[in-house]
Amino acid sequence: MEEQNTERDHKKLGKQLDLFAFSDTVGKGLPLFLPKGAAMRRVLERFIVDEEIRRGYQHVYTPDIAKLDLYKKSGHYPHYKDSMYAPIVIDDEEFMLRPMTCPHHFELYLSRPHSYRELPMRIGELAQLYRYEQSGELMGLQRVRTFCLADAHIICKDEEQAIEEISGALDLIEYVAGVFGLELGKDYWYRLSLGDRKNTEKYYDNPDAWEKSEELMRELMQKRGSEFVEAEDEAAFYGPKIDVQMKNVNGKEDTAFTVQYDFCMPDHFDITYTAEDGSQKRAFVVHRSSIGAIERIMAFLIEHYGGAFPTWLSPEQVRVLSVSEKHNDYAEKVYQELKQSDIRVELDTSGDSLGKRIRNTNIDKVPYFIVLGDQEIADSNITVESREEGKLGAMSVEDLIDRIRGEYPA
Repeated sequence: MEEQNTERDHKKLGKQLDLFAFSDTVGKGLPLFLPKGAAMRRVLERFIVDEEIRRGYQHVYTPDIAKLDLYKKSGHYPHYKDSMYAPIVIDDEEFMLRPMTCPHHFELYLSRPHSYRELPMRIGELAQLYRYEQSGELMGLQRVRTFCLADAHIICKDEEQAIEEISGALDLIEYVAGVFGLELGKDYWYRLSLGDRKNTEKYYDNPDAWEKSEELMRELMQKRGSEFVEAEDEAAFYGPKIDVQMKNVNGKEDTAFTVQYDFCMPDHFDITYTAEDGSQKRAFVVHRSSIGAIERIMAFLIEHYGGAFPTWLSPEQVRVLSVSEKHNDYAEKVYQELKQSDIRVELDTSGDSLGKRIRNTNIDKVPYFIVLGDQEIADSNITVESREEGKLGAMSVEDLIDRIRGEYPA
């Protein structure tokens, strides 16, 4: 078992498959994505943005830096200052690399008035964040000092709508987990993370709100029929949350995704909407991440698949191999045809023997490879082999493209 864990460790596979690297000169906990890792990351980012837009999210862009005053206003600075980078002084003002996105999204919401008809408003962003994790806590892509969070903040008109949106966020998380091949109860599980009424330094001081929100979330999980564990003293400072927990190959538990109920920030930012009767009413806020930090979910997926990713997620979907130098022109033609059809394809016409190039393809865990020689040129087709199914035989390039597209999430 220990050997299996070592073989599936994302740090080892990340190096073996040329996905990412680290440099002491760049800095600890600051990952560098190689072309293959960047390709996988783009697939994940495009997948989740497209899916969120289909579900009514409005995607935005906000800056990676903001004035320190923003985090004092939100309350994050006193609560999280130990894990934030030091302030940057510019023109006698203090700025911070952002450790979270919510204050930016609240200011964006406040840029104009809003009516009850617009709510719920789902504001989403793939946001680059910066947190100063302790050196001893850093581990590959699972715990880093900069990461891209698939983040969102949902502005709701009342508690009932907020609970509905939390349920909708869990529906999205379960859909995404299913696409990733993760099974609830086996590969991930739910944790209801609760606050501590007595610890007013760590948690927002509103006992009644804590009591009500925790009970609402508990009832929601029971109504959904979802098994969950409860964890004291694990909430966000502004409210309880439902965490999606996973374990890495070494047995360490981490939060992959999270959905949070917030009864604090609407007061701090005076987040309101115009009600049906024309009055201004206080909004409620749900924070959620759908696939969490791109870096962390990549680490989990590398280990879950042992680097043998499904075709839709694989950074290299097809490798084209020519039998000998005289077949290189046809190999180039096939390569270009696949590339123009948005297939992630590599061409290997190196001087190594065909056997060695096939072995390298298998080591790199490429889902499909094509061998092109005299017969393929004569028949104007390709011979395909699958990582999962072995020899598939002769087919047209169009047939392979259709096969690959059929393996994408529905």
